[in-house]
Amino acid sequence: MMSRVKQGIAAGFIATVAVSILEAANLLFAKVFDPFPEIVARMFQLGDNLVAGWAIHFVIGSLIMGPLFAFIYPRLPTNTPETKGILFAVAAWVAMMLIISMMGDPRTFSGSAGFGTFAWMLITHMIFGGVMGNVFARLLAREKRAGGFIHGAPAH
Repeated sequence: MMSRVKQGIAAGFIATVAVSILEAANLLFAKVFDPFPEIVARMFQLGDNLVAGWAIHFVIGSLIMGPLFAFIYPRLPTNTPETKGILFAVAAWVAMMLIISMMGDPRTFSGSAGFGTFAWMLITHMIFGGVMGNVFARLLAREKRAGGFIHGAPAH
């Protein structure tokens, strides 16, 4: 049986992989928007170090966003797991934009940055949230099915 934190880490990791595929396609083929790992590296004053940006991106998505989502999941006001994830991810995007705007380097968004990059980041955060919510709900349902009954009462 997995704890909620482990379920959140797993859901966050899978959602990060899904978004990373989109980011890799943008980075390798399109380069229309500033890649999120590059923005993350600049936020942490690591220059354009993509390896560090990817590592931080996975740590934040898996070890911070996933468990935090698992903790507040029952308190989110929407009805479906996907919309709970999207709501959570959009709130995280707003917080990130505020932090970057207030405390970050004004050159964080450079090059092709602009409204398109902000929109791209919002869209990828929404995808991240939808995937994370779906995976988390599936892990909860799987555990509920595996838990079975204890003396005629549900385990959860």
